[in-house]
Amino acid sequence: MTELAFAHGGPPLSGRLRVSPEDFEVEEILGFEADGHGEHALLWIEKREANTEWVARQLAAFAGVAPLAVGFSGLKDRHALTRQAFSVQLPGRADPDWSALQVQDVRVLEARRHSRKLKRGVHAGNRFRIRLHEVQGSRAETDRRLGAIAAHGVPNYFGEQRFGRGGENLRAARALFSGARMHRSQRAFALSAARSHLFNRALDQRVSAGSWNRALDGEVWMLAGSHSIFGPQPLDDILLQRLLEFDIDPTGPLWGRGELRSAAQVAELEEAVAASDPTLAQGLAGEGLRQERRSLRLRAEGLRHSWAEDRSLLLEFTLPSGAFATSVVRELCAYASVASGSSG
Repeated sequence: MTELAFAHGGPPLSGRLRVSPEDFEVEEILGFEADGHGEHALLWIEKREANTEWVARQLAAFAGVAPLAVGFSGLKDRHALTRQAFSVQLPGRADPDWSALQVQDVRVLEARRHSRKLKRGVHAGNRFRIRLHEVQGSRAETDRRLGAIAAHGVPNYFGEQRFGRGGENLRAARALFSGARMHRSQRAFALSAARSHLFNRALDQRVSAGSWNRALDGEVWMLAGSHSIFGPQPLDDILLQRLLEFDIDPTGPLWGRGELRSAAQVAELEEAVAASDPTLAQGLAGEGLRQERRSLRLRAEGLRHSWAEDRSLLLEFTLPSGAFATSVVRELCAYASVASGSSG
């Protein structure tokens, strides 16, 4: 992500990220409670250095059900300590003894009954505790930069996790659009990487131009805290005030078939990005994905920091679902990452 433009200037700090899984804690915020009845067990799981889909398969095997009977909302980072919900469908059956689950570094913290399977993307957000090690740089500048991030937000880039190790998911997308055959799961990662790349390119141009958090002619807006969109419509003082108050955000394209919803200046920019990489844009349209939108601006709620005597820096903040913590961290610190994983 170092090639993408920064919103607040280059990062004032340098350091190391993910030295150990405990340095990257993620806690899912479901936004609802188990309803206490139904044929699904809603589990609250803690996992350390474990892939979400792999954990889902272990739960299915332990419960004696098909993998499709297990649901989860978000793919969480592998090289991390994470807590998230899983659902396991147990029609006409009592819960197994979840405390007897013997999977290394995976614990069932709570189990309650629920009436519905967890579907992807239904959680409200994620709470992060991230520790940076061997931090070099000014503490006064750290305070100023974190103040700017809290006040103005950061560009809502897709993180490097989306593209796989060394960009392998994006290379797979180009191979897919050239006729390669691949497994369903690999295909899904490839399509996601292609859309994410085009979105990042469009956002990068707006950050470079200083318009990522401003209104342009032809803007499509997203309501904060939801995926509801509206516009384009003529700019007026009410819209501009809502933008200032973080009630709405400008959006960028998640490419697919059909016409862009944006217009005028925004559509011109987005069409130029697609034209610069026709393999991805035409490939996504050919796969039948529909045009969608994603917020250009990301706000880190409850942003706090503290220093330790060993020059490590602890960051704590909450992000909506689908956002990447590394998009916040990169505006503060040029980090060397020991490992990377997924985020959702």
